[in-house]
Amino acid sequence: MTDSIATSKRIELTVRALVLGSLLAVVFTAANVYLGLQVGLTFASSIPAAVISMALLRAFKTSTIWENMTVQTVASVGGAISSIIFVLPGLVMVGWWTGFPFWQSFLICAFGGILGVTFSIPLRRALVINAALPYPEGVAAAEVLKVGSRGELESEAAVRENKAGLLTVIFSSIASAGYAWLIAARVFVGEAATFFRLPAALGGGATGVSFGMQLALLGAGHLVGLAVGLAMFTGFLIAWLVAVPVMTAMQGTPGEAEAVAIDIWRNQVRFMGAGAIGVAAIWTLLKLIGPLVGGVTSALAAQRKRDSNEALDRTEQDIPITTVAFISLGVLAAIAVLLWSFTNGTPLASSAPALVIGGLIYVVLIGFVVAAVCGYMAGLIGSSNSPVSGVGILAILVASLLMVGAMTLFGIAADPSIVAFALSITAIVFSISVISNDNLQDLKTAQLVGATPWRQQAALIVGVVAGSLVVPPILDLLNTAYGFVGGPPAQVPDAEPLAAPQATLISSLAKGVIEGGLRWDLIGIGALIGVAIIIVDEILNRTSGGKRKLPPLAVGIGIYLPMAVTTTVALGAVIGTVYNKWVAKSAYGETARRLGVLLASGMIVGESLFGVFLAGMVVGTDNAEPFGLVPPDSGWPAMIAAVIGFIAIVYGLYAWARNKAAKV
Repeated sequence: MTDSIATSKRIELTVRALVLGSLLAVVFTAANVYLGLQVGLTFASSIPAAVISMALLRAFKTSTIWENMTVQTVASVGGAISSIIFVLPGLVMVGWWTGFPFWQSFLICAFGGILGVTFSIPLRRALVINAALPYPEGVAAAEVLKVGSRGELESEAAVRENKAGLLTVIFSSIASAGYAWLIAARVFVGEAATFFRLPAALGGGATGVSFGMQLALLGAGHLVGLAVGLAMFTGFLIAWLVAVPVMTAMQGTPGEAEAVAIDIWRNQVRFMGAGAIGVAAIWTLLKLIGPLVGGVTSALAAQRKRDSNEALDRTEQDIPITTVAFISLGVLAAIAVLLWSFTNGTPLASSAPALVIGGLIYVVLIGFVVAAVCGYMAGLIGSSNSPVSGVGILAILVASLLMVGAMTLFGIAADPSIVAFALSITAIVFSISVISNDNLQDLKTAQLVGATPWRQQAALIVGVVAGSLVVPPILDLLNTAYGFVGGPPAQVPDAEPLAAPQATLISSLAKGVIEGGLRWDLIGIGALIGVAIIIVDEILNRTSGGKRKLPPLAVGIGIYLPMAVTTTVALGAVIGTVYNKWVAKSAYGETARRLGVLLASGMIVGESLFGVFLAGMVVGTDNAEPFGLVPPDSGWPAMIAAVIGFIAIVYGLYAWARNKAAKV
């Protein structure tokens, strides 16, 4: 395969690749927006995008591995920008927006995303070439491209696997959407839960166990892997086996077990998770200082070679650093205008020049730092698992504290516009972080297949724009249909609001810092938990030679995500591992493993796109449950039927993927 790559005609950055990549970006962005608002997780779309690209571009005799790389790059970065939903809904939750104005929402995503591209360019050498990071998703995507792309030495088996991969994505997407329809029709329940109080001898505290029967969550667990899944389950145990029952017992909270336990978790325990995530993100940053300096030095050295007309190898040709600087400065000027618009007609207007300048400094400094942190973590544990949530928490805390300083300096009284301004600059920084997080994974794939960096970086910008165009209308649709927890009610009566856990937490932090009343004590306890987890992780790494680990960020996420999400993701990680071992010893083991990844991706895409379609139906019919066939509150029989149905469809899907691999 290497020989065929070397001898193929170099067709790389083409119009058809950009168009196909943009269309896939639209699909994956819509799916990720829904998934992220519902469960607080998004998925990397590189591998399914690569498989779809190879299947479709095979119709063109001139298609190459590098052209498929371009499609995958555009599609994956478009999907990554959907992570802005971890911050942007906060502007609705705090009452600043009632919906999502298209141009402001689009420009926040696009400007931050483009800076994410430019900031990641000098990091490529430090974190992709010079750092010994595994980049699991980037390496996997490269292997998929090598196996399935057209080449002189391409085998018939590779062609068959490519077709099987596309069929797997389509089949699992349809199955997942169908199962989601059964839940929407109330044939099955979407969650099995029980809450109870412990015996008086154990303090009488309240707690419970909840499990979400959603294929999207299971697929996400398969993709994040066993280490992250078990770490998230550890966070669940800390939250629901220790913190919730202990705190409900100590506070003597009266009432039903379910209401009491959920209230304590939502308003207290989750802030402990925020503290744990924050400490983990800081720890990551401290380990990054050396690679950061090396990356900038290497980029400047490459520019000196260009200036002296010294030839650079094609695979070392980034967008020139001077061009990067001009693009960045142009975007920053546009961001200044955008931030200025946020101050119009508010108490901030009189201090707008200082606030805009301060906001730009914040975007540059904090933006580059979080780009490095997220890029490093993408290389370490994959894009799906990197610390964008923790970075968002740290970014809003810093922004809010700076706004408190501005209030004191300029004599500004507390006002919702101050919270909104902090959220807006944090949203821009967050766009930078999620794009850098995804870009460096894609740049690793490009390195492994011999793509030209500057062409890929140009494709990244196209992907940013494509994804940014989709985010505002999808957010507006979901907000109209369901609303968000803590935000204004939905227009449709009795609609179940979307949890949007990160946005809820980030907006609460902003209001808590600026308006007062933030539970710093709980964040401090969480920080101590984070330190303990870091110590355990380091011990496990050193004593096992890197084979065992307890990712601190994943533990923190497990503490503050809803219980039903954490348990199902953890189960998905276990099922994915069991499946991989099930097929490992067979002659088609590697093919089956790759089809398993595509199966999990299809589970996410199918359910998520159905969720967006359901939102459109809810708004269009003014009915919160347009597909309801069975009366609500069916009780235990519906729950038991759902568990049996869930087990049956999961087993059936994985058995189908295994059998499909055997026939390739």
